[in-house]
Amino acid sequence: MKAFVLRSYGSPDVLDLTDVDTPAPGHDEVLVRVRATSVQPYDWHHMRGEPYIARLMPGGLGLRNPKLGILGADIAGEVEAVGKDVTAFRPGDEVFGLLKQGGFAEYVCGREDELAPKPKNLSFEQAAAVPLAAATALLALRDKGRIEPGQKVLVNGASGGVGTFVVQIARALGAEVTGVCSTRNVELVRSLGADEVIDYTKEDFTRNGRRYDLLVDIAGSHSATACRRVLTRKGAYVVVGGQPGRWVQPAGHAFSVIAVAPFVSQRMSVADVVGYVENKRNLLTLTELIEQGKVTPVIDRSYPFEEIPAAMRYQEEGHARGKVVITL
Repeated sequence: MKAFVLRSYGSPDVLDLTDVDTPAPGHDEVLVRVRATSVQPYDWHHMRGEPYIARLMPGGLGLRNPKLGILGADIAGEVEAVGKDVTAFRPGDEVFGLLKQGGFAEYVCGREDELAPKPKNLSFEQAAAVPLAAATALLALRDKGRIEPGQKVLVNGASGGVGTFVVQIARALGAEVTGVCSTRNVELVRSLGADEVIDYTKEDFTRNGRRYDLLVDIAGSHSATACRRVLTRKGAYVVVGGQPGRWVQPAGHAFSVIAVAPFVSQRMSVADVVGYVENKRNLLTLTELIEQGKVTPVIDRSYPFEEIPAAMRYQEEGHARGKVVITL
């Protein structure tokens, strides 16, 4: 099969399109013919080996060489074969899933508990835009933010891959949503259901005097101290991402939130879906919202499989509106 193999850290040019053996499913695994995948910060952090501090962290990127050989966490496709202990799927089933790696290939093996039936009202391309970004949004709102109907939620970075899902899911869960984005994305965020949109080029949300029950911070454009100003006394601040950097950021932004959390009245936390163990449950929850018409993936651009390096370059620019997807 064809796959983009990562052997060393570097630019998208290090991704090597080559022939590799088609994987064989283990006893609890499913072999999926990949029809679509997506690119996202998770992939280019592993490709670049940045921030450097993440190479030293337990479970991190890998000290000298990449830990992941084939990138691609999001997949959508058809079941080709199943292991002897798999009961939920059979060949021909349409599935989508959130894996640690492997989506940048024609075939990939995933555990049964990493996959779910593809939403019936989505194409493979749309389904591949969902797993990591939407599951992160759900984790930030439901688990870390403990969102409740009627609460006021602020989304900093509302037009990106995760942000477009946060806006929609927060609305679906009964919140009043304010999105923060640039001028060119105001109408997009409003179309997703935001009750109010703040253009950060014209207004600093940390200084306008408004208060929110929950702030989901994807952009990481302000310090944790500044962000606390917009919260109610018992509000919650959930960090999803931050400004990229070669040495520490965005990890440093998350560390600062963890460090201050024990000393303030607001709840301060970090949403990290990569190490989450109940991704299938999240996928099923998201499928319900999608099939009810409450959540729809936003796709900025679609690239053919052979152009994954070009897709990675575009994703790295940081201006994608919604998701960047790959079709096979």
